[in-house]
Amino acid sequence: MSEALRTVLIAFSALAAGFTWQSIRTAAIPASSPERLVAELRLAQMAALLLTLSAGAYIGFAVVRENELGVGLDIALAVVFMIVAAVTMVRDPRQALTIMALAFVAHAVLDIAHRPGLLPDALAPRWYAVGCAVYDVFMGAVCYLPVLKR
Repeated sequence: MSEALRTVLIAFSALAAGFTWQSIRTAAIPASSPERLVAELRLAQMAALLLTLSAGAYIGFAVVRENELGVGLDIALAVVFMIVAAVTMVRDPRQALTIMALAFVAHAVLDIAHRPGLLPDALAPRWYAVGCAVYDVFMGAVCYLPVLKR
């Protein structure tokens, strides 16, 4: 196991655990309570930061492989995800959480698109693309949990 893989596993596991805990606590607050709205807003903001981190990694990968064909598209897609994350900051928390859930699933689809070669397949290590896709689907589900519990 490489140092990068070990560090990514620890860091993203800690982020996912904290985010999951925050989502479960948010879902437990009564839907009519003002605290629920505040908790959903905080959860949506944290989701936006995590999506930006997840998408931004591909900018780093693209910079390292700057001469590979198709890296410009990866950078553009990462910027689109960052814009989506920014837009959710000014949305109603329930709407923001729904948008974030869909954005995480869309990012997972793009992670998988690197494997069959629809996007540059050598851009990121295989373990990263597959792990990021699984992580994104999980985070999307956790984002949507409080919306389901209304």
